[in-house]
This record gives sequence, C-alpha cells and structure tokens, in this order.
Amino acid sequence: MTRTPRIAISIGDPAGVGAEIALKALADPELASLADWFLIADHAALDAAGRIAGIDPALLPCTVVETGDLNANQAISFGQLRAEYGLAAIAYVRRAVEMCMSGEAHAMVTAPLNKEAVTLSGRVFSGHTEYIAELTGVTESRMLLVSEKLATVHVSTHIPLARACRLDVRRIVQTIELGNEALTLMLQRPPRIGVCGLNPHAGEHGLFGAEDAEFIGPAIAEARARGIDCSGPWPPDTIFVRGLDGEFDLIVAMYHDQGHIPMKLIDFAGTVNVSLGTPIIRTSVDHGTAFDIAGRNLADATNMKAAMRLAVRMARGRLALGASATNSVANPAAAGGSR
Repeated sequence: MTRTPRIAISIGDPAGVGAEIALKALADPELASLADWFLIADHAALDAAGRIAGIDPALLPCTVVETGDLNANQAISFGQLRAEYGLAAIAYVRRAVEMCMSGEAHAMVTAPLNKEAVTLSGRVFSGHTEYIAELTGVTESRMLLVSEKLATVHVSTHIPLARACRLDVRRIVQTIELGNEALTLMLQRPPRIGVCGLNPHAGEHGLFGAEDAEFIGPAIAEARARGIDCSGPWPPDTIFVRGLDGEFDLIVAMYHDQGHIPMKLIDFAGTVNVSLGTPIIRTSVDHGTAFDIAGRNLADATNMKAAMRLAVRMARGRLALGASATNSVANPAAAGGSR
C-alpha cells in the first residue's frame, strides 16, 4: 500500500499572502486528500487570512501547529513591513524543518516570507534555501525551479552578480550532480541536462570571455565522466528554447537571473522552487509576499497548489525508495557522491 505523506506548510510572512494561499489551497478537496497536512502558523495570522478569504481554518482537513510567536489579540497589519512578522515567518520555517528532521513530516512547503522583514529583526538572512541548509547542518545547497515544461538548477543564487561570475569547477560539478539526482527522482529516469555558458554566446571561443572554457567546460567533462548525460556550455540566450523544444529536461544556470527570468516567463504560475543538497524535501511558491494585494482576497493559490503537489510527488518517491535511498537523493555530498 502507498503510504500517505505527512507534509508541513509554513505560512510565511503574516502580513503577506502566504496564509491566504495556504487556506485556499487546502480548501481544494482533491489537493487536500493527497497528504496529511500540517499548517505551521499562529492562529492570529490564520484567522485574519480566513476572514479575508471567507474560509474557516478550523474546518479544513489539516492540523495547525502553532508557534506562539504573534500576539493573538493584535490584529494583523497586512502589507506592513515589520520585524515581528519576519521573526514569526522564520519560526514557522524552523518548526517545519524540525518536523522533517524528526520524521514527523516527510516534506515541507513554504509560503513566501519577506527578507527585509527578517533583516529588520537583526538577523542576517539571504533566503529560504540558505536558511534551511544552515538548520540542517549542510554547507552546500542549491535552488531548483521546476515546471511541467522545464527545470532549472542554479550554480549560485542570492549573491552579488560580480561574485557569481567568479566560477568554480567543483561547485559547477556538484550543481550538475544535485540537479541530476533530483530530476531522476521526479522523472524516474536520468534527465538530459544542458549547461549554460556564462558569457554571451558561451564565450564565442574566448572572444567574449574565458570562463566558459576555463571552468564550465571542464566541469561538464567531469560530470560526463561520472555518467551524467550533460552537454555544453551552450549560449544562454538559446538554451531555454532548446529545452522547451524537448532537447533538455534540465538547464544548469550559472547565476540567479540567468535561470529565474526565463523560468518565470515560461510558466510563472506553475513554477515551483525546490531546495537541493539538504536532507529534507522542501518546495515553495516562486513568488513573493505580494504586500500590494495582501488582505484583499486577491491572491491566486495556483502556484501554492503546484508546490504542494510537487511536495507530495517527491515525498511519495522518497517513501517508495526507502530511507537508504533518501540520503543519496537529498544530499549526494553526504553519501560521498559529489566529490
């Protein structure tokens, strides 16, 4: 029999749309039936979003795990940037990670938080992926964007562009490996991987930069020697078209915007963010807190539903593979597969 996965949902910044889209998604009977759901939240935030959306959280098929970080008697100020909301959002993520690490949950889904609100609290914070890596004790993590049409994994994400252009062969190889492991789990077969160049036209044989030949080419050769079906470096301006035409299942982008811009253009509503390199499954919406529409019952839960469905799909895959295979897929570095 197929086990029903247990999945934790952190609602993100209480002033954003996270609680609203979580409630709207769970109000879908078909989606709600796919897993045992745990909403990591404060009742103040859930009740406020429920009143806006016309949904009673108490009637939804889920278990609320309250952190107690918000004053239950204080109204939520939608669209407001506040340190206490940033701290609450971090607490939700931390509790969801704890549940996944302890086995209480098989995966977690994150609604958007606001990096500036977290920073206002005095905490240095660059993003969900990096924070989850810190909580789970890993030093290497990557961001994967997945849609029904294409997937993209990033060599670097939330760092300045100048720093992202300082490439490293080992990091590129590990990124290819992590993407290969994740897509193999999702597709149930090895993916076809195309690797972006860094420079225009992938350097044009050195005319527009040497990084493509000096770093990316050797990384691809090493990954191929390890049995991974990858090729490149290919010109970044055409590789995504080739992926959409079916030549590649996965694109390896060298930096944040190189991968995010085309993926959001290809399928903004359906693209899901997945953290790689950690020992847990984490999926996320690929949009922000939407402070401009928060509290107005205008938020669309389509992307949240896609993130929840992918979490179910990946959790079922892990459960089917068993615990021994889980560590290899989630964190190849831990299994000795990325060095």
